[in-house]
Amino acid sequence: MEKKKQVQRIFDSISNKYDLLNHLLSGGIDYYWRKKALKLSKINSNSKLLDVACGTGDFSIAAKKMGITKITGADLSLNMLKLFNNKVNWSKGNVVESVAENLPFKDEVFTNITVAFGVRNFYDILEGFKSFYRVLKPNGKVTILEFRLPSNPIVKTIYLFYFKNILPLIGRIISKDKEAYTYLPESVGEFNEKVQLKKLLSEAGFTKVTVKAITFGIVQIAIAEK
Repeated sequence: MEKKKQVQRIFDSISNKYDLLNHLLSGGIDYYWRKKALKLSKINSNSKLLDVACGTGDFSIAAKKMGITKITGADLSLNMLKLFNNKVNWSKGNVVESVAENLPFKDEVFTNITVAFGVRNFYDILEGFKSFYRVLKPNGKVTILEFRLPSNPIVKTIYLFYFKNILPLIGRIISKDKEAYTYLPESVGEFNEKVQLKKLLSEAGFTKVTVKAITFGIVQIAIAEK
């Protein structure tokens, strides 16, 4: 539970600068990543979506633009949820402060779950995926967008240099939080070494699990069906 407290503190602290840093540090390509993930999931206007680790709502907002009307957001950081509600008016009453491992919803109520760059912040990833499985309807899908270390050695060298040197420096200057943008590259490295999304999703009960690497292999999209 120590990780839960750390993650909550970090994201509450940087919430006001989170969107700016996301778009700046990714060069704006994060918009494309979310759109690509949603298209691969074949989400449609009849979908009932739960956006876990929703933060300030960018994944939910992208889904809304694609015609999804039934959207619920869940996040550990209350500050992030407040900013989500400040960005759009339709989210009010549709967001909850919650961890992935213990979602406060009945069984089999959602057709889709999305998580963008949040799985590595779970304190128990397998437990989180089991929670996803419980609240998804039969044939429901979970779509995960997450960083990974690229396999190409040249791209990997550039990527690691950026993640370990440039990103923390810019993050600290803008967010004024020394820990937050040191935690990010460390969490990505640890996640890449220790976490196998396909294996964990299968252990949680999901079938038809696919993992696709995009943008020179720096990002992965995992889609699993119940």
